[in-house]
Amino acid sequence: MPAMPSRAVIVRDPAGRRRTTSSLLCSIVGIVLATAVLTAVPLARASADAVHPGNGPDPTLVRTTLGPITGRNEGRSSGTYSWLGIPYAEPPVGDLRWRPPKPHRSWAEVRRAQQYGPGCTQPGRFFSPSPNGPFYDLAVRDGLQQPVGEEDCLTLNVFRPSTSKRDLPVVFFIHGGSNVVGYSADPMYDGRELAKRAQAVVVTVNYRVGIFGWLGAEGLGDSDPLSTSGNFGTLDLIEALRFVDQNARLFGGDSDNISVMGQSAGAVNVWSLLVSPLARGMVDKAIPLSGGLSTRSVANARAYADRVMQAVESDYPSSDMSGVDLLRSLSADDLVRVLVKHQLDATPAVIADGTVIPSDPYAVLESGLDRDVPVLAGNTLEEGKLFGSSIGAHKPSDYDRFTLQYRFDPDNPGTLTTSDLLKDQYLPVDKPGGWNDAAAALTESIFTGINRNSLNALARSGNRSLYHYRFDWNQEPAPFDQVYGAVHAIDLPFVFHNFRRNVFSYAFSRQNQPGRLRLSDLMIASIRNFINTGSPQHRGLGRTWDQWPASLVVDADDQHIHLGSMADG
Repeated sequence: MPAMPSRAVIVRDPAGRRRTTSSLLCSIVGIVLATAVLTAVPLARASADAVHPGNGPDPTLVRTTLGPITGRNEGRSSGTYSWLGIPYAEPPVGDLRWRPPKPHRSWAEVRRAQQYGPGCTQPGRFFSPSPNGPFYDLAVRDGLQQPVGEEDCLTLNVFRPSTSKRDLPVVFFIHGGSNVVGYSADPMYDGRELAKRAQAVVVTVNYRVGIFGWLGAEGLGDSDPLSTSGNFGTLDLIEALRFVDQNARLFGGDSDNISVMGQSAGAVNVWSLLVSPLARGMVDKAIPLSGGLSTRSVANARAYADRVMQAVESDYPSSDMSGVDLLRSLSADDLVRVLVKHQLDATPAVIADGTVIPSDPYAVLESGLDRDVPVLAGNTLEEGKLFGSSIGAHKPSDYDRFTLQYRFDPDNPGTLTTSDLLKDQYLPVDKPGGWNDAAAALTESIFTGINRNSLNALARSGNRSLYHYRFDWNQEPAPFDQVYGAVHAIDLPFVFHNFRRNVFSYAFSRQNQPGRLRLSDLMIASIRNFINTGSPQHRGLGRTWDQWPASLVVDADDQHIHLGSMADG
């Protein structure tokens, strides 16, 4: 019979910090599975004689459980230390493609951790890395619908204030991108400002996406339940979280206070970690933004894998291989090209396989296992306005739209109009059935509905630390205030206080700067209080942040913050 994963129980010390112990009820087989596969690196905490940030001639020298690394001292310019591109697992290439992550082999010499690692292989979209590397530039448009990133990509980044403070809360951030695209080096996720302003250790992570992260194909793992699960991206996140848990104290963080934050698909993955028995007790607080608990069935995943194999076999008819062997023989880029050609690049994820993710994840959410995990969730008012391409609403091609937005000067908007960007059938935007109505339908069907279901399920479990915000800021220069407004993901620059060049640069003008900076400060203050106390309430709000099913509405005009409240549920 297949091995079952071990469970853990959460024990809290008198200070309320979590301690994880093996449950007396877990099976011996489960212990073997969890120990052999997911804890290949010893779980020992940081040694007392380790070099800590802020001490010694090089304050960025850290002796991790895998080996010594040296990072970047940002100095007075940002007041932070950072460590970039830290490998937490072996490259998932060759025989390790579609296998659970294997902890990275240790190293003895000091390793430079001063550049981001490449994003994982993916079909290029708006939120993908540039074909030139793991960064955002105009060349992103040249990678649209082309393979970008690399298969050797399992790295993470750490940011912290350049002080000697210890026991800082840890924020473990998971990027979005439909679990198909995205990368931790996206400039929106630069963790320096959030680390400094929230006084926290901020971690951003790469994980396998698309077909490399989620593939429930027959013949992948034989009798290994982790390989047959198809949830390789989820397993990557668990391995990265394990590395952070083991090494947090070495970076000045508190390993007993780890908040897992994610946006969009990253939020879906936050919820997945809450219900996964393999991550039990590893999440102290959760911050899922614009995403809820969403899974795909094993049957759905298998049907997708079958279509992939048929497409690959049709494009490589002369091969003497078939099935999984043929998939493994292709380069990562060739495999992406097949998926894009056959419109199969929207991978089913996360898979309710019964081992990594429970077969009935909502039952687990309602069971009470996570009733002690505070949750701060969020949505934007007009999430659906990012997805006009899905209903054919945009007039320019994605290539031209990316170019236009990249080159747009928010301080000199020129003569661009809404009709230049949206098709006539959606104009005027406020007519019945117009763009506002069409986008609202997308917002409800994709985002707010599933977020509501997830929070309500956790509320039924007895959790009494549930908070939610709705982000209404839409002060972009015309016509983007109507085309996008409070669009999906536009709250991220506010959460990270990153208003430099990124995919939303068209929105941030000198005119709206005072109000948006104040709003960003307010939001980060709430996050800071939440990761320390489990509540986003702070004096600067000037009002009570009521628990779910109430929501705090956050907004600002060009100068001033506006807060309100609404009932949901």
